[in-house]
Amino acid sequence: MKSAVVLFLSMIGFALAVPVAEAHFKLLAPESAIVENALGDPQKAGPCGGTAADAGTPTNIINKVRGGQKLHLKVQETVFHPGHYRVSLAATRAELPADPQSVTRDSARGPQSVSAPIDKEPKAPVLADGLFVHTAKVADAFESDIDIPNINCAKCTLQVVEFMAEHGLNREGGFFYHHCADVQITADPAKPIDKRWPSAK
Repeated sequence: MKSAVVLFLSMIGFALAVPVAEAHFKLLAPESAIVENALGDPQKAGPCGGTAADAGTPTNIINKVRGGQKLHLKVQETVFHPGHYRVSLAATRAELPADPQSVTRDSARGPQSVSAPIDKEPKAPVLADGLFVHTAKVADAFESDIDIPNINCAKCTLQVVEFMAEHGLNREGGFFYHHCADVQITADPAKPIDKRWPSAK
């Protein structure tokens, strides 16, 4: 009887020690600003991934983009969680928008995410919001073409964040995971310059 009680208590202890499931994704296109492993890590901390212990190894890749054209975005979710994605563009990482405020509920393990707002008419620096909304595991990569503003920018940051529903708190990134790509944008001289990115050079 005693051994059965010990076994039962050990099982409870193990269950409590298991971390809350975490969603992960890889940024496949454009090429990421940091080296990602098979799961896409490190990606917890905003605005561009990494963690407090590992900021990530820079790839030093500059993706070249034509202003006023579309950029192909491709992400692969490596660990499933319901959620969606948002894409932003800024001249510097400091100008990237804060992660949206999540709606949460209380649980025995602390706050759990329920939802996050999606802006159906996003404004600069957000390019697209509510991409790839999903509530079930998807085997294929998510892909979309994103409109790039007609600007000149030697090294802008394209940020992709994933909101994770039904997820425990990630102390370094709330309920979001983050990846960025460095992009060099050359404006199309036949089109007007987009004034919504005044600090882009």
